[in-house]
Amino acid sequence: MDSSSDAHSRNRCAACYREFNRMEHLVEHMRASHHSQHDPRCGVCGKHCRSVDALRDHLGIGTALPKAGCARLFTAQGCALCLAFFPNPTALRAHQAACQLSRGPSLSQLTRSMSRMGIQGGGHGGGGAVALGCKMVGAGSDGTLDVCARVCVIDENEVILYESFVKPLIPVTQYRYEMTGIRPEHLRDSGTTVKQARKRVEDILLNGEQPWKIRTARGGARLLVGHGLDHDLDGLGIDYPAYLKRDTATYPPLMKTSSRLMSNSLKFLTRSCLGYEIQNGGHQHPYDDCVAAMRLYKRMRALKHGPMGEEKGCTGPPPSSVAEAFPAWRQRELERMSPEELLRMSKPDYRCWCLDG
Repeated sequence: MDSSSDAHSRNRCAACYREFNRMEHLVEHMRASHHSQHDPRCGVCGKHCRSVDALRDHLGIGTALPKAGCARLFTAQGCALCLAFFPNPTALRAHQAACQLSRGPSLSQLTRSMSRMGIQGGGHGGGGAVALGCKMVGAGSDGTLDVCARVCVIDENEVILYESFVKPLIPVTQYRYEMTGIRPEHLRDSGTTVKQARKRVEDILLNGEQPWKIRTARGGARLLVGHGLDHDLDGLGIDYPAYLKRDTATYPPLMKTSSRLMSNSLKFLTRSCLGYEIQNGGHQHPYDDCVAAMRLYKRMRALKHGPMGEEKGCTGPPPSSVAEAFPAWRQRELERMSPEELLRMSKPDYRCWCLDG
């Protein structure tokens, strides 16, 4: 007769390694967990985690309670930025040179590159992705109402497509100069109204596509990357379809907790995932935010999923409901499956960015 530990090992989740007394409990766990090959995964033991933060805790990065065996090996052979695990320290050192990024161009270099501004690639199908960043000033009697006063849009190569100060429609009562660097003369001398800025940004996003068409099919429209995109788009008065947004503030693997209830700041994500600092006080240009968000997006888009050596084990977007993957009427059939077979059926409850690649 099998021992209790043997029975538990047969009912162990193939993703998070949680063990259950009965197979039906494991099936119920898979219904609720949405484990999939898209989860951030430990390169040492293979455990799936609900977020990058949860994986960092598992590997002992910034926590006092790591998984001892994994943390010891990862310290010697793992990259603390992208969390990839390498077969030897030599391979790790070769990787780290390219993994740790530096800030974008300085403000003087940025000013020179702005001579190349303009809407580019309007005839290219698909159009790639662009990143949007806005800086807000305060309006209202107490200066707490955010209004857009500066906007920047870049392409995947970090080239500026559009950048301008924007005249708010209502009086500004707090310029927040210490952070934004925006003075009254910047907005007074700017000839760009909110309507004009909105039109320029929309032209870049639509990329020659008709606005009504992007509600049902992407066509030539571009993917829009940013951090807190809804806030920036509201400031410009733009309505863009959710399926074309790639928001680093709401992407589940980048959320702060395993329950995905809180988002990490762009400053934290840039430091922990890209290896450099932004928003350290002083005059913050929206270009820095655009570059950081685009680099985070490209890093997450390039992730490999599936068994070791398999490139992007992705079969498509997630099912519309849990019942579609694990219908109750198949309960007995599901209980006869192995944990690995259950995992292959499971899908994430979000659209993985690797599907954009």
